[in-house]
Amino acid sequence: MLRILLATTLIAPAAALNVAVAGATGRVGRLVVQTLLDEGNSVVALARSAEKASEVLPKAVDCHCIDFGTAGAADVQTALASADHLIWCASGFTESGESIDALGLKAVTDSSFKGTVVMCSSAGVTRPEWSESKSARLVGAADIPIIRLNPGGILQQKAKAEQMLRDSGLAYSIVRPTGLKFDGWPRGRPILSQGDVAVGRTNPDDLAAVLVGALTEPAAHKKTFEFFTLAGYPAPRSLAGPLEKLAADGGPVDEAAVAATYDALQQLLPGEEQDATKLEMGRSYEQVDAGQVARAPGAAPTERELAVASSVVAADGGPRRGVRSFVKRVFSRS
Repeated sequence: MLRILLATTLIAPAAALNVAVAGATGRVGRLVVQTLLDEGNSVVALARSAEKASEVLPKAVDCHCIDFGTAGAADVQTALASADHLIWCASGFTESGESIDALGLKAVTDSSFKGTVVMCSSAGVTRPEWSESKSARLVGAADIPIIRLNPGGILQQKAKAEQMLRDSGLAYSIVRPTGLKFDGWPRGRPILSQGDVAVGRTNPDDLAAVLVGALTEPAAHKKTFEFFTLAGYPAPRSLAGPLEKLAADGGPVDEAAVAATYDALQQLLPGEEQDATKLEMGRSYEQVDAGQVARAPGAAPTERELAVASSVVAADGGPRRGVRSFVKRVFSRS
């Protein structure tokens, strides 16, 4: 079965919720906080810096300072004491190179928190582990900048954190957006799919809407799915229909369905060339169309891309200091 769904406007929940947002001061986190407030919900913002939280978050938000790189289960339990739900928007590495996703979600799952968790992950997290034959068959999803570079093994770390959440026994949804575009990609219709073959652009406001919408949608329960924004289509009305058609986690992977999904999604890529394998890190589909990007599909990462990666990857292969901001840049450009 071809698992590509067109979500068609996200309806606000009938009753107010008490929702904690991890990574609330990040660009996605801020949008999630505002979306929750706009729908009449109460928000607990979880952030490392109280100063930054006071600068960038609305006054109506209850802020709780917590560093998920060092927090234990008891710290998380305290932070989530007034929340019934959690939306996970935190990401990156600690200064010593450990994954914030893995450390933080372990603390969450080890705590006594029993609410629903919606995790903002990333498209592409399974692709570094694909076989050579699968990567060749699905080259338009495998041969793209973030998969080629994968600085600090960030994709495998996100995959590890995802599995931790699946194994936790908590109610959850895992949302994997494609490359976030904060510089003008318009809002549109979320295209939902499974198989980790989605490539394209995601509007950040659409991402916030999907994360909040999945929180109260029963059909999102224990499901992992990718999505990107199809520009030029109406704003979505409800996630229920598309989500009901997606498979719950834990079942066998239908590779024929994955291949069919890949073939269809490749036709929805932006630009005229519609070939993500030609992209370089930080380059756009428009630059590919204009002939400003010369990378040949299948080629090794360019010197410029390697320089970007080496600037944050230490000699032992782990991330250098400052990788938090780098990771944000990587995921907003790919």
